[in-house]
Amino acid sequence: MCVLPAVSELRQERSSMNKKKIRLNILGLSYSQTQSGAYALVLAEEEGERRIPIIIGGVEAQSIAIKLEGLEPPRPLTHDLFLNFARAFHIELQEVVIYKLEEGIFYSELVCIKNNDTLRIDSRTSDAVALALRFNCPIFTYEEILSKAGIVLDFGDTKEPVPSGKPTTTKPSGNPLASKSLDELQVMLNEAVDAENYEKASEIRDEIKRREK
Repeated sequence: MCVLPAVSELRQERSSMNKKKIRLNILGLSYSQTQSGAYALVLAEEEGERRIPIIIGGVEAQSIAIKLEGLEPPRPLTHDLFLNFARAFHIELQEVVIYKLEEGIFYSELVCIKNNDTLRIDSRTSDAVALALRFNCPIFTYEEILSKAGIVLDFGDTKEPVPSGKPTTTKPSGNPLASKSLDELQVMLNEAVDAENYEKASEIRDEIKRREK
């Protein structure tokens, strides 16, 4: 049986794995209104109205936003490197499970397959979501966690919830890109990607998509 470094031990909390899992979709990213430099990652239950907002760091938010926006960095980021490493050794990420919520912290694990063996690896939720995007695998949680942390967001008349499977990032009001032409925006986008300024590239891509609608 193949053993990987950092494989988590079985824990008592994970007895909940016998319970029915609830699939989550990535609704979007937004700047955190409560923590400077942080972002809110919003996950939505696939068959319901509840949302789970999770505060994550800027680096992880950037990695998630790059995949949401379909950007291709010139060099692999950390999560891209993990994907390449796993594929090189024939390890597949089958699913991500958010299995515990304790003192406001979400605990997640990567459920991997290697030579028909199942391996469970502890992960921060932000990293787990970034990897789920790259492996194109589902994200799950349990009813107990949704009951604790799930909320129903009111987007109002002008901002409808993002349809399942079509997540976007949201930005603060005030858009300095509004005065740029599409050609100028495309040049700026290419320059931002080449400079590995992915946060700026994400903003530019959002503006291009907005105009193309």
